[in-house]
Amino acid sequence: MKVDFSLNQEQEMFRGYVRKYLDGAGQTKTARAYIEGETGSLRALFSGLAELGCTSINISEDYGGMGLGHLDLIPVLEETGRSLFPGLYLETNALAVPLLEKFGTEEQKGRYLAEISAGTKTFSLAWLEPGGSYGPSGINLEAKSLNGQLILSGVKTMVPDAELADHYIVLVRTGKGNRNEGITLLIVDRNETNLTLESQKNIDETRQLAALAFNDVEIPMDQVLGSMHQGWDAIQEGLLSFNAALSAVIVGCMEKVVEMAAEYAKIREQFGQPIGRFQAIKHRIVDMKMDLETARSLAYYANWALESDAEDRVQAISCARIFATKAFMRISSDNIQIHGGIGFTEEIDCHLFVKRARFYENYLGSTEQYYKQAATALGW
Repeated sequence: MKVDFSLNQEQEMFRGYVRKYLDGAGQTKTARAYIEGETGSLRALFSGLAELGCTSINISEDYGGMGLGHLDLIPVLEETGRSLFPGLYLETNALAVPLLEKFGTEEQKGRYLAEISAGTKTFSLAWLEPGGSYGPSGINLEAKSLNGQLILSGVKTMVPDAELADHYIVLVRTGKGNRNEGITLLIVDRNETNLTLESQKNIDETRQLAALAFNDVEIPMDQVLGSMHQGWDAIQEGLLSFNAALSAVIVGCMEKVVEMAAEYAKIREQFGQPIGRFQAIKHRIVDMKMDLETARSLAYYANWALESDAEDRVQAISCARIFATKAFMRISSDNIQIHGGIGFTEEIDCHLFVKRARFYENYLGSTEQYYKQAATALGW
């Protein structure tokens, strides 16, 4: 049986609208402004994407969304990747929304999904702790139950774009030991909680990090997302949605990198002819294009497998994530080489894509972890 998991005409048409909008905003101009600390253009651009319907695509109609699937997110994800769009669209719509849809209470869905759909609120994820890892043993921020509240004490580090987030999904330890069963997911509302934020440096300045300090912070029990002590299984389910979406974002980044390399090879002359006529440059660009199309096929299949609940969805998503992150690093480095000395300057965008590739390399899990996940899913 032949299965078509490519995008349909309506999805490609919507991509055109999103690209036209982001091109009109100057593509990476917003990312560069964000690096300089100017967030006004980002917020205005995000509001425009919300008006286009980008924030409501995969949210149920009961909560103000369109009720569409993962494949319908791909046009937006790829286009935001092309422009290195800063902010929390990926974390909000590809992680928080699936988690809320599957594990949230009716009260949580009614409140948070409606806000996300309207484009007025965003989510970030507070997972890592100082000296810790993305494994269950790295979750040591303790949440003690007292008088119907959970009391949080500890620090979360490298929280993506914490300054932009309205809410955080926080992994906490509610049971003893390092077993998976003792982890719980909490929704922490930034404006209703006394948190301390401290900015941290990141290789990719278009994604800003911060440490969150919890000093006896009180969180109501109704802010538990899913079941108590079962948060590890829930976050693993959420990561399937996230990594399928991340693969599509990286495809958008890679597409722009290949375009940059091919265009520069046409206009840069050496020895009286464009460098694109030299075999070494031709072969490298062809290899970059092959990496792009392979990553695209894997990403589309991963999202189709997730939407269809296919038997091989775990290995499909893991493999798409692994290939995309490695290929993105490879072609962004090749792009620097093709541009030569100018590729190292801040005036053009080559370095921005290299830094984003490095950021995604170990984001929410290392390549080694995803190799193990794929191998386990394949029964190896």
